[in-house]
Amino acid sequence: MATTSAPVIDTIAAMTLDSLERCHMDDNTLILSRIAALVAMDAPAVSYLAHIDPALRADFTAEQLQDLLVAIAPIVGTARVMSAAGHIAKAFGVAIALADAEAEAIARAEVDSRNAF
Repeated sequence: MATTSAPVIDTIAAMTLDSLERCHMDDNTLILSRIAALVAMDAPAVSYLAHIDPALRADFTAEQLQDLLVAIAPIVGTARVMSAAGHIAKAFGVAIALADAEAEAIARAEVDSRNAF
């Protein structure tokens, strides 16, 4: 594996790819499993942020997320579920802010390219 300036992220990405290659779950079941594991570990918002795009691609819905949290609450406990809800909300806020910033940058670039002529 090549060495880059982001070895931790590269390692996590490689582990994730290896896991996906060896896993035979459908996309929806896979994202359900991963989010349940994040809740059980009391993972930080950044961990959820990394799963937003795969969840959207798997057509994972807000209702499925709610059902998942209800289903695992008796196992992981209400404190973990409430913590996860806060981390998930924060992750969505960051994702929206990033999308807004990207949209603004694209709009600025379009205006700049029009003004250049």
